[in-house]
Amino acid sequence: MITSLRDKHPSVLVVGDLMIDHYLWGSCERISPEAPVQVVDIQKETTVLGGAGNVVNNLVSLGANVHVASVIGDDENGKELLRMLENIDVDTSNIITQKGRKTSKKSRVIASNQQIIRYDKESKEDVELSSSVSLARAIEKDIAKYDAITLSDYGKGVLTERFTQNIIEIANKNGTKVFVDPKGSDYSKYKGAYTLTPNKKEASLATGIEIENEESLKEALVKLKRECALDLSLITLSEDGIAIFDEQLRRFPTVAKEVYDVTGAGDTVIASLAFAISSGKSIDEACVFANLAAGVVVGKIGSATVTLDEIEEYESALHKSSSESHIKTFDEIARLVERYKKEGKKIVFTNGCFDILHVGHVKYLQEAKSFGDVLIVGLNSDASVRRLKGPSRPVNPVEDRAYLLAALEAVDFVVPFEEDTPYELIRMIHPDVLVKGGDYAGKEVVGTEFAKELRLVDFVAGKSTTNTIEKIQGKSLC
Repeated sequence: MITSLRDKHPSVLVVGDLMIDHYLWGSCERISPEAPVQVVDIQKETTVLGGAGNVVNNLVSLGANVHVASVIGDDENGKELLRMLENIDVDTSNIITQKGRKTSKKSRVIASNQQIIRYDKESKEDVELSSSVSLARAIEKDIAKYDAITLSDYGKGVLTERFTQNIIEIANKNGTKVFVDPKGSDYSKYKGAYTLTPNKKEASLATGIEIENEESLKEALVKLKRECALDLSLITLSEDGIAIFDEQLRRFPTVAKEVYDVTGAGDTVIASLAFAISSGKSIDEACVFANLAAGVVVGKIGSATVTLDEIEEYESALHKSSSESHIKTFDEIARLVERYKKEGKKIVFTNGCFDILHVGHVKYLQEAKSFGDVLIVGLNSDASVRRLKGPSRPVNPVEDRAYLLAALEAVDFVVPFEEDTPYELIRMIHPDVLVKGGDYAGKEVVGTEFAKELRLVDFVAGKSTTNTIEKIQGKSLC
């Protein structure tokens, strides 16, 4: 599924409470002599978009074209927030500055990866009516631009009941789906949206139904759908995944491996759902995608974003990815290699025809993978194999050969190439380790100048594609 989303760039409008998440990172080794509190030695300070801004960040990182509508203060935090949005190429033309309002900024002190304290500076009262009216007019004027709208409600005054209903009415008239991350216990102001994304606790409060089992879960979903006039109802269930109800109840189990911080996971879910559905995926496919995305972000500290590459890698680590997702073009592998190198991963490269896959190939590739973290296999195209092996080869077309290689646990990525040698591919990758067969001892190896190290691996005696073909043809018994 990830591969089919790479060329999708839906236009999504994010409406809601924008804020800045401010982090002070440090360590703690003593208690203050002034009071029984920890003394944190601050070593790093970072700021990221928070609140509705975290939905924006997630949509941008997934590849969407993002527009924002909101109200902020006429203060330094507001100016900083606008700069942060403009730096990631987000359309800010529908952000209104309101005099006297405080732009939300939440500061967290983190010591040894644990949050010690948080302090906030913000306005929480409803925005002025004139601001809401201006925003609604701007959204109505530009509604044709948007493939979806997300309403990110943090209860800071932007999404008033009148304004929220106005947006949903405008969207419904134009066939635009509205995804809502709700706040509070009264969901009436979201009536008519495509779906809401409350967690289990929020849904229990809103419906008055204690969600304890499958029966109460369905009861809450049905009530939400009916009373809020939703196309479908949805509840996120933390470690139990996502549940939805349209005509029937369906559950999508979570896929998180490790949970370090759930901050912003809800933002990731709503962004992922809006992105996937706006890209033509079904709600079931979108829920699977959102679960994978959430599984990535809860393994990070702080409000986090997720990319398609990270989701694909995560899916692969869970052994849930298809073989096709491991077959890459030159451009795709270049992006992946750049990211892996930044992460300090050791890249291993080898190549071959791999015409009829046999145990010798598998053992060779397993040993090659042992030399590093990521194994990339260059695969000769059909025309390349014919030039090297003769007109009767390959036996299997490149699509089949690539699929089988990509299915092997030792192989991370397969990259087909048209040339006689993988020179250009090796030059682009600059692998840490270049691996070739033991028969290359004492011979010149193509691309060696681009690798930090050359390793030779002996083949398994008697195991080769030629021997296999001869045996099939009855020319050999070995």
